[in-house]
Amino acid sequence: MYKTFSYRIKDSTVAKQLHKKSCAVNYVWNFCNETQKHALKWSKKWLTNFDLDKLVAGSSKDLGLNSTTLQDITSEYYTRRKQFKKAFLNWRSGKRSLDWIPFKSTGISFNKATGKTKYAGLAFNIWYSRPIEGIIKSGNISQDSQGRYYLNLVCKLPDFEGPTDHRNAVGIDLGLKDVATLSDGTHFEAPKLYRKAEPEIAKAQSKKQKRKVRKLHAKVKNQRKDFNHKISRAIVDRYSVIMIGDVCSSKLAQKRKLAKSVYDAGWYQLKTFLSYKALAKGGFAKEVDERYTTQACSECGCISDSSPKGVVGLSIRKWTCSECGVSHDRDINAARNILSSGRRALYRT
Repeated sequence: MYKTFSYRIKDSTVAKQLHKKSCAVNYVWNFCNETQKHALKWSKKWLTNFDLDKLVAGSSKDLGLNSTTLQDITSEYYTRRKQFKKAFLNWRSGKRSLDWIPFKSTGISFNKATGKTKYAGLAFNIWYSRPIEGIIKSGNISQDSQGRYYLNLVCKLPDFEGPTDHRNAVGIDLGLKDVATLSDGTHFEAPKLYRKAEPEIAKAQSKKQKRKVRKLHAKVKNQRKDFNHKISRAIVDRYSVIMIGDVCSSKLAQKRKLAKSVYDAGWYQLKTFLSYKALAKGGFAKEVDERYTTQACSECGCISDSSPKGVVGLSIRKWTCSECGVSHDRDINAARNILSSGRRALYRT
């Protein structure tokens, strides 16, 4: 399995040099873009990353980049162009685009004992908060919205080989009031981090304090990430098999009244954290079709007249099945149905 280790760079002395190298990365990216435009115009040809590699080969020394960085740029350009099915992509600018410098394992010198790093003749230190594990395969130097630089290293770790109890499973219903409700009755209440910071953000925006606005958004982002890390770790430490409802945040966010709350919940990030953390412990996380999980009774399986339905039923938090008489908490009932549905799908495969 692969795991990414991220460390903040002590960038006070090397920020200008890193930005200069990132501008060189942008130059190569824009060259790929321009070349692709001409290739389509004159020869109707879609260039591959191998075609682009031949054109940029030998320029690494003049640009102040490692040769593996050039290969990574052309590969990334080709992948994104193919992914978005576009003739060419957006241009990268030193003012509009955040700095980004990719590399392969041979393109960087990293001291695992001290964290001292050297890239293309530029040496810098990092806040070495935790020791690195596994073998470094690739990585990049990136910049956040506040101008801080980070060293990100993708490492290969051995696959988990211990026994896994697939009977130790849990179903998770994702929501807005409670970010996650487990089938065992546990609730993780939504912290509503953006909603709490919204008045201060609005005040800074009205005063046109752009730097403060970026700082507040970054703070909310980090708080949400920390919260999702904590609850995902708590869930993975207790369960090996995790069934998650396949709620689509992008579709729900199209509804104007729900958009802010949906993005504030961070469902996609939480599902990502659960997936890789469960895999690291020998388990797995699986998305399950959650249609009718709120309406169906988790005891008898019937969709009774008393179950919450449609938009009107969103306000109903507790209900009693008219078929079997069992009382339900709306979210716990949905989580139990998600668990049952996931187990059925697992046995079929």
